[in-house]
Amino acid sequence: MSIIHQETICALATAPGVGAIAVIRVSGADTFRIVNQIFKGKDLSQAKGNTIHFGTIRDGEKIVDEVLISVFRSPKSFTKEDTVEISTHGSDYIIRYILKLLVKNGCEMAKPGEFTQRAFLNGQFDLVQAEAVADLIAADSEAAHKAAMNQMRGGFSRKLSTLREELIHFASLVELELDFGEEDVEFADRDDLRKLIYDIQGQLIPLIDSFESGNAIKQGVPVAIIGAPNAGKSTLLNTLLNEEKAIVTEIAGTTRDVIEDVMFIDGMKFRFIDTAGIRETKDVVEAIGIERSRKAMQSADILIMLHDNEEDRAFLENLEQEVHEAKEIIWVKNKIDLIPGAEKITTEGEIRISAKKGIGIEELKKHIVSRVKNVKSSDTTVTNLRHYTHLTKANEALDEVLSGLGSGITGDFLAQDIRLSLHHLGEITGTITTDDLLANIFGKFCIGK
Repeated sequence: MSIIHQETICALATAPGVGAIAVIRVSGADTFRIVNQIFKGKDLSQAKGNTIHFGTIRDGEKIVDEVLISVFRSPKSFTKEDTVEISTHGSDYIIRYILKLLVKNGCEMAKPGEFTQRAFLNGQFDLVQAEAVADLIAADSEAAHKAAMNQMRGGFSRKLSTLREELIHFASLVELELDFGEEDVEFADRDDLRKLIYDIQGQLIPLIDSFESGNAIKQGVPVAIIGAPNAGKSTLLNTLLNEEKAIVTEIAGTTRDVIEDVMFIDGMKFRFIDTAGIRETKDVVEAIGIERSRKAMQSADILIMLHDNEEDRAFLENLEQEVHEAKEIIWVKNKIDLIPGAEKITTEGEIRISAKKGIGIEELKKHIVSRVKNVKSSDTTVTNLRHYTHLTKANEALDEVLSGLGSGITGDFLAQDIRLSLHHLGEITGTITTDDLLANIFGKFCIGK
C-alpha cells in the first residue's frame, strides 16, 4: 500500500493521569511544520530520523515545559508518516496545554486507534498484526503476552497468506475455464483440486480447533469448584486467592450465588469460580444458586470435585455424569487436617488437601496447570473471535467445493465457492476490508494508539 497523506493528528500516547513523564504523539504530513511553531530548539524539519532533541514548548514567549522530542521520518515510523513524540512532564495541565497548542496550529485530535489504523492503511502490517497490538496492550498474563507477540510478528498471517495463494492459483485456473466454456476445456485438474482442498482443510481445522485454548489464554481458564454444602469450597477459594473473597461459616448453604475471581499460576490466567453447594433444597434463593452452580459446572474447562467424605464423593460421581467428557476433572479430598496422619496417605487419582490449613494447595496448583499444558500459544493459535468466525466460514465454503466436486457441478459454481473461501481468508488479514469493519476494529483501541 502507498502512504496515505491525511490531516496531521495528535493525542496523548501514555496513560492519562498524573505521572513523571507523559508522551504526546503527532503524526502526518504537516508534523514538523506544526511542532516547529511551538518548539524552541532544533529545527525539526532539518532533524534526522530516529534522533532526540531537547528544547522547550512555548506559547508565544511563555515557556510551557522543557521537553524531549523524538523524530521519526517517513516511512521509518510506526505510521509510516512523519512523526514526533513529545516527552513532557506528566502534569495534566501541561498535557492539556500542549495538546491545545497543537490543535491551534493545525493538528486534529486522533480518534481511538487512529495511529494503528494509519499504520495498517500505509502497509506497515496487516489486520491480524494490527489487532495483535491491542491484544498486547491488554495482555495481563505471560501466556496472553506470548500469544499477542506471536501474532504481531506475523506467523499466523504468513500461514493464511500461503493457504490463500495456493487456493488463488486453482481459482484462476477454474476462472480461465469459464472463458473457454464453449470449448469444454479443463485447466484445473479436479483430482488435484480435491487434494489441495484436503490439504488446506488439514491446516484450517487445527486453527479453528485452537480457538478454544486460545480464548482461554486471552480470557483466563475457567475453573469451577464443585461440591456438597460445607465441603470447604469457599475456604479453598479464599486460600487459593490468599484473601477473604467468600464468606465462610459452619452453616451449610452459606454460599447462595456464584463467586468468581482471577489468579495467575505459572504465567497462565485462571478464573476460579466458587459455587453454591449442590443438594436438594426447598429454599428458593439457595435453589437459584444451585442452578447457577450447575451452569458454571457446564461452562468451566476444569472442575475441582471437592469432598470430605465418601458419601459426598459418591454424590459427585453421579453428578459427573452430567458433565461433558471433554472437561478436565480434578478430584480433591478436603479437611485431611481432621484425620491424624491423613496428609501422608496418597490416593491414586485424588489430591488430598486441607483448605483451612493450606496443606496440599501447592500440589493442587501444579495439578491445575498440568491440565492446561496443552494450551500453548504458538504463532498459529487463534485468540480472536473474528478470525475464528471467518476461518469457520472459509472451511464451510471449502466443504461446498468438495461436495460440488463429488456431484460433478460446473466450474462456475465451483468458482463461486472458492471465491467465498478466499473472501473469508482475505477478511482476516485485511486483504479485503470495508470502512465499517475498520471502524469496528480500531474503534476499540485506546486513544493515542
